[in-house]
Amino acid sequence: MNAMNRVQYPDKDNQIQMPLLFAQAKVNSVSSSQGGEKTAITLLLLALIAGLLFGIYKFPEEFLAFYSNLYHSQWGTFTKALGTVGLCVLVWRIVLVFTYRPAAACTDEELATCTVVIPAYNEGSQVLGTLRSVMASDYPAEKMQVICVDDGSKDDTWSWMLRGAEEFGDRVELVRQPVNKGKRHALYEGFMRASGEILVTIDSDSEVEPQTLRRMVSVFCRNERVGAVAGNVRVLNRSEGFIPKMMDVAFAYSFDFIRASQSRVNTVICTPGALSAYARKAVMPVLDEWVDQKFMGRPANIGEDRAMTNFVLRQGLLVHYQSDAVVYTNVPTTYVCLCKMMLRWARSNVRETIALTRFAFTPFRNEPMSGARLNLIMSLLGMTVGEFAKLLALGMVVAWPMLAGTKLLMGAVLASLLPAGFYLLRHRTSDFLWAFPYTLYWLAALSWISLYALATPQRNGWLTRQLAPKSEPRTADVPGLETLHAAASLWPAAENVAPVQAVMGMDRFQIMSEPLAK
Repeated sequence: MNAMNRVQYPDKDNQIQMPLLFAQAKVNSVSSSQGGEKTAITLLLLALIAGLLFGIYKFPEEFLAFYSNLYHSQWGTFTKALGTVGLCVLVWRIVLVFTYRPAAACTDEELATCTVVIPAYNEGSQVLGTLRSVMASDYPAEKMQVICVDDGSKDDTWSWMLRGAEEFGDRVELVRQPVNKGKRHALYEGFMRASGEILVTIDSDSEVEPQTLRRMVSVFCRNERVGAVAGNVRVLNRSEGFIPKMMDVAFAYSFDFIRASQSRVNTVICTPGALSAYARKAVMPVLDEWVDQKFMGRPANIGEDRAMTNFVLRQGLLVHYQSDAVVYTNVPTTYVCLCKMMLRWARSNVRETIALTRFAFTPFRNEPMSGARLNLIMSLLGMTVGEFAKLLALGMVVAWPMLAGTKLLMGAVLASLLPAGFYLLRHRTSDFLWAFPYTLYWLAALSWISLYALATPQRNGWLTRQLAPKSEPRTADVPGLETLHAAASLWPAAENVAPVQAVMGMDRFQIMSEPLAK
C-alpha cells in the first residue's frame, strides 16, 4: 500500500490520523460516461448559440425595433436603473469574494469543546456513513461529544444508529423520539443534552472531511464575536444523474461566492442544515423561542437553519462562512423531489427575509451594518420586482415568442457565465459546463417555485423525506471516503462497551452505552 494511502489507526488518545489523500481530495474525477455527457452539453451550447445568431440574422429589423421600443419605454428606464444597481452590487461582491480568507485552524490546545448533533428521519443506512465520518474527524476525542437523534423514523434508521453505537461505544449518545416531531424538535433534543461550548449540526444524509470540525470550531476560537458559522456544502451523490451534477455547480456558486461575500460583511444570512455551528451562548438564550416559532399562527416546521441564523444575528453577533470546512450531502435525483426541496427553501426564504427585515434596519450590533442591509435590500427586490419581472417575461414570450424567447435564451447563457467561470477558477475541472444546462433547466422548469412560494409561505411540510431503501452503507462519490469509513469502523472503544441498553423516558427513548466494569 502506498504510504500516502495508508491509514494510521487510533493512538492512545483515541484519535484517527486520516490519510493525506482524503484531506487533499477534490471532486474532479470524470468517468467515460461523464465525458460523454459533457460533450453533449458542449454540442447543445453550440447549437443554442447558432440558433440565437440565426434568429438575429433572420429578423434583424424586428430585433432592433423590439429593443428600441423596450429601451425608450418607462419599463426600459426602470430596468436600466435596476440593472446598473445590480451590476454595481455584483462588482462589490466580486471584490469581497477575492478578499475573503477562511479562519486559520487551531491547535488541539486552542480548540473549544464541541457537541455534534445529527438529526435523522427515514435515512436508512446513510446515517451510519454520516456517523463514521464524524467519528473519523481530526478533533480531540476528549473535547467532542456526539449525539444522534432518530426523529420517529418509519424505516430501519434506528437499527443503523444502534450499529453505530456498537462500533463507537460510549462516545455516541443515541436518542429516539417515538413519533416524528420535525427536524427542529430533533435538534432541540440534541441541544438540550449538549455539553460543548460549540454546537455543530450535521444532516444525516451528509459526510464531513476529517478536518471539517476543527476548521468550523476554529472560527469561534479566532473571533469571540462570532455566533454562528456556515460550512461549505458539496454534493455527495454526483454519480446519480444530471441533477446532482448541476446542483454541485450551483452549490459552489451559492457557498464559495454568495456566502463568502456575505461573510466579509459579517452577515451570512443562512447557515445550512447540512453543516452549521453555533456558539452555545448564542443558542441557549433563544432556544425555546426558536423551537416554538410560529408563522401566520402556525408552528414553523421548516427553515430551522435560516431561523436560527436570524436569532443569532438579532443578538448582535456575527455569522461567518468557513470555505475549507467541507461537507458532502445527498441531493434529489428526480425533478419532483428537487422541486419539493427548492419549494421548502423558497418558503423559508420568504418567512425569514421578513423576520430579518424587522431588526436589520435598527442598530442591532456594533460592527458596520451597511453591507448586511444592502444584501437584504437586494433580496427584497428579488422577491418583489424579480418575481414581477418573471410574469412580465412570460407575457412577452406569449406575445412575441421568437423575439422575447431569443432574448430570454441570450440572458440565460450570459447568466451562466459567472457561476461557470467561478467554478472553473475554483475547481479547475470541466464540470463548470453544467452551469449552462442548469440555468436553462431553472428557466424552463424551476423558475415558478419562488413565485409559488411567495403566494404560499404559510404552508409547512418537509416534502422530501420518503422511506429509504434497506441497504448497506453506501460510499460517497468522493475520493477517500471508503478509506475514511474503514478507519472509523475500527474505533477501539467499541471493544470495551457493554450491550446497548434502552431506557424509556416520558416522551422519548434514550439510548446509552456504558463501559464494561473492569
